[in-house]
Amino acid sequence: MTLGHERLDVYRLAIGYVAWVYEKAEGLNGVHRPARDQWLRASQSIPLNIAEGNGKTADADRRRYFEIARGSALECAAIQDVLIVGKALDKTESRTRKDELDRMAAMLSRLGGRGYQVQEEHEVYGADPDPDSDFDLEGEDMEPQHQPGGDA
Repeated sequence: MTLGHERLDVYRLAIGYVAWVYEKAEGLNGVHRPARDQWLRASQSIPLNIAEGNGKTADADRRRYFEIARGSALECAAIQDVLIVGKALDKTESRTRKDELDRMAAMLSRLGGRGYQVQEEHEVYGADPDPDSDFDLEGEDMEPQHQPGGDA
């Protein structure tokens, strides 16, 4: 008997990734232990949330679990960066696994019914970013504005 989530390519890909993380985590101790522990949790979160999300009947519930799984995949990519900087993970091997994580994130976005966005675009905020956006008040005429009737 095969459960529904076991038929999903993204689930099988996630299980393969978890197996690789377990293999790599065995040698991570000492200063790398916090990253190792977080990496194990984040990697396990991917297939666990895929399975739970696939079992939901409401679209909003399914989307929520698939978004959590996608976030965990992106977190794993960041943890790999941390381990590369700490000289605990090979950059070339990490790149291959990051490609898998990116593929999982894209698949999860499609399953969740939302677009997959790798980076922010300036259009999201409406205008070009201010290069001097340190939020300091320059000049005396730049007093903070209070809304009428507000407690601020």
